[in-house]
Amino acid sequence: MAVVRSRPASGPLVEVRTSAIQGRGLFARRPMAAGTRVIEYMGEVISAAEADRRYDESRMARHETYLFALSDGRCIDGNSQGNDARFANHSCDPNCEAVEVDGRIWIEAIRPIDAGEELTYDYGYERSEGDDAREAFYRCECGTARCRSTILAPRAVDA
Repeated sequence: MAVVRSRPASGPLVEVRTSAIQGRGLFARRPMAAGTRVIEYMGEVISAAEADRRYDESRMARHETYLFALSDGRCIDGNSQGNDARFANHSCDPNCEAVEVDGRIWIEAIRPIDAGEELTYDYGYERSEGDDAREAFYRCECGTARCRSTILAPRAVDA
């Protein structure tokens, strides 16, 4: 699929507003075609160990971080030096996907998106041993017909 790299002359493609899914969300300011590279996920690049230190899940009532794992094992912490991309919420039936290119994360449209539509992607958090019992900690509130009730990746039997 070709990536559309056009940028509108009249300002950014996105804006942050209150979301029906969770807190604040990222919304399209204008229609976008499938394949549009919407926004780069930016933030401080840190080690996995530093990410674990900053976001100690044992002290959280609900999973909430702005971390994005890179293929080399490092993470982008969108809460430190980040941009509006960190407000893109999870959905089990998303209109975008996250794509890693040369150690950078881009949020790209996977279907046409209408102006005013919330931009979402499937977080697909990697499952670890014991996560099945902790799905409520990683709960999803996207409300779509395909909602699996968790931001964890589907179980192998679900995929």
